[in-house]
Amino acid sequence: MSDITKILGRIDAGDDRATEELLPLVYDELRRLAAQRMRHERSDHTLQATALVHDAYVRLVGSRNESCWQSGTHFFAAAVQAMRRILIEHARRKASQKRGGGWSRIAIEDYEEQRVGELSAEQLLELDEALAKLEVEDALIAELVRLRLYAGLSVTEAAGVIGISRSVAYQHWDYALAWFAVELQGD
Repeated sequence: MSDITKILGRIDAGDDRATEELLPLVYDELRRLAAQRMRHERSDHTLQATALVHDAYVRLVGSRNESCWQSGTHFFAAAVQAMRRILIEHARRKASQKRGGGWSRIAIEDYEEQRVGELSAEQLLELDEALAKLEVEDALIAELVRLRLYAGLSVTEAAGVIGISRSVAYQHWDYALAWFAVELQGD
């Protein structure tokens, strides 16, 4: 991880050669994360894990405006976010009204019980919209929910990634469950 952190620092400093050095170091882990995520997608999904890795990597390293990673862990968390965004955009295209997309409401407990990859495109979009509303209210809690649902991390693991204590993370998770229950009940 320290090698990754050093290379990320060089990328932030504008060293173009560092991006070439980074990919071999992070590729296997990115591929594992993407394969894990794609395992839960529909079998007829048009994206492949390799394409997801490459698209996410280009978004992360190809854009100078969003770099400044603090560590390798921070980079991988950003990679999970990039993969999530790619899959959300893909779901939006698939579910657009001109293609006959429809909406169905389910409770957050259903999201927690199902693996996020087993959700329909409509449910995935509904979850993303609710997360966007939660992020306006409390970005830290929204990040905890994303790491739990999209990255498959436990509450304790997610707490470590975002730098909060385990007990605070559990309080935030309980709040998020209650918030989603109220938010989705109103619809």
